[in-house]
Amino acid sequence: MFNSPTRGRMTMEQMVDDLVNYVREDHNADYRLLIGTDSHTKQGTHMVTAIIIQRVGKGARYFYRHSHHLSMHSLRQKLFYETALSLEVVFALREELARNLVVGLRMEIHVDAGYVGPTRELIREVVGMVVANGLVAQVKPHSFAASAVADKYTK
Repeated sequence: MFNSPTRGRMTMEQMVDDLVNYVREDHNADYRLLIGTDSHTKQGTHMVTAIIIQRVGKGARYFYRHSHHLSMHSLRQKLFYETALSLEVVFALREELARNLVVGLRMEIHVDAGYVGPTRELIREVVGMVVANGLVAQVKPHSFAASAVADKYTK
């Protein structure tokens, strides 16, 4: 299940319908589909994946989903798992959007890692994982899908 701040709980199909309708409202606009995951470990690891459809220069809509996992205390394990969850969503969305004849959207994975702090040593590996799957990777401070939107719902 996914959540929308304006529409509430939604299935994957409902979210895709909303994305498709948003894109079809303005055929001439430039769109980006941004996916990022962030996590918080307390009693288990709580992960949130954010999906943002951005009409460049004209606003955006976003959705998010929660998932709970056993505690992950290794930064490497968390970062790779976050990235894998984002990739999983991208592949599912790509398939569903193609069924609705929406193809060619610019897709980006926003990784919750940056050049400042302990994640800097993992950037090359995680970005390589994303690029190897044919996608664009963004890191902090440009990875707001993970570091701002998903982060907002992990606490």
